[in-house]
Amino acid sequence: MAYDIRQSRAGDLVLLADIERAAGALFASAGIGEVDTDDVAELRFVESVARAAGVFVATKDDKPVGFILSAPLDVHFHIYELSVHPDHGRQGLGRRLVERVCEAAAARGFKAVTLSTFIDVPWNGPFYAGCGFRVLDPAEWTPALYLAHYCEEEMGLPLERRCFMRRDL
Repeated sequence: MAYDIRQSRAGDLVLLADIERAAGALFASAGIGEVDTDDVAELRFVESVARAAGVFVATKDDKPVGFILSAPLDVHFHIYELSVHPDHGRQGLGRRLVERVCEAAAARGFKAVTLSTFIDVPWNGPFYAGCGFRVLDPAEWTPALYLAHYCEEEMGLPLERRCFMRRDL
């Protein structure tokens, strides 16, 4: 199967929720019931990220099968979400999407990319570590990361399993 990575188009954005739901279902197998597969990113948020030129899609036959949401947050570029439909998993698409975001962030003059993730879920913390990210100590958090932390707390995510990571560009 040949896959491509490209900037999202307006018509792609409404298709991302189905990918997010399918990918989110995997969290139940990791014992994380807090990830609600019906609670997907609002289309208005996805559209705002797209306006910041930070939505990239992995496609097969020009149809999205994976995506990454990223945009400036504070002084860094931030990955808000990475999802690949399980039917297309283990093809290197997640890594390719992360690399595309890092290239785009560097081209825009950002010095680092940050993200928040589950530290102990294989396709989260360990995956990102393999992509060159490192866990941030709370002393390194920016004000925006603290606000993101408070949002995760309000969402009911298990904070003891969460971390912020950073990749210098």
